[in-house]
Amino acid sequence: MQTLTEPAVALRGVTKSYGEGAARVTALRGIDLDIGTGELMMLVGPSGCGKTTLISVIAGILDQDDGACSVFGRDLRAMRGMAKARFRGETVGFVFQAFNLLPALNAAENVSIPLLLAGLKRSEALERSRAMLDRVGIGERWRSRPAQLSGGQQQRVAIARALVHQPRLVVCDEPTSSLDHETGARVMEIMREVAMQGSRTLVVVTHDARIFSYADRIAVMDDGKVVKVVHSAKELQDAP
Repeated sequence: MQTLTEPAVALRGVTKSYGEGAARVTALRGIDLDIGTGELMMLVGPSGCGKTTLISVIAGILDQDDGACSVFGRDLRAMRGMAKARFRGETVGFVFQAFNLLPALNAAENVSIPLLLAGLKRSEALERSRAMLDRVGIGERWRSRPAQLSGGQQQRVAIARALVHQPRLVVCDEPTSSLDHETGARVMEIMREVAMQGSRTLVVVTHDARIFSYADRIAVMDDGKVVKVVHSAKELQDAP
């Protein structure tokens, strides 16, 4: 279990709503949470409780309405334009639940995108991409386009893309939802290894109780709030 020191992510009073008037929906209702450098934090709770909105704020994809969110000491809401895009591209890897793979590119080319955006030569980017695909157990399918891959295989390509540029923060939305138990365990082992190396931080949204044991801490959300934070799956089960 990691010791929480200087937070990689610090949230204070974070709120977020969608829509206007009678259609307005409040997704986050004053989130206070610290996530430590080198920590693997899982966010759990019922569908619609705000988990995906929260990680989108942490990753700089959405701006909160109110409150403060800092990532490695930087306020993403205070950044604009290319400065924000550059910080996010260099610092954050995001595993989307919908994968968001480009259909015209093969698996290795999809994984190489963060490296190409960082300025690596195409040959080096593809070499690193194929190595990362090997690590997530799908190296033999590097030439395949997304339509030629199963949902679980696409999930692994998306995970490889999030990890390949070794970001300091990795944010994952249901990373094992399309994976069998063995493959899901392999992916979580890789993520644990990533978190332990270079003091990286992982934030994982999941409903998959099979992977709770990989977390350093588990934050339980309900109705847009963090209602408790525990240190183990057993503590989660025993908590009232």
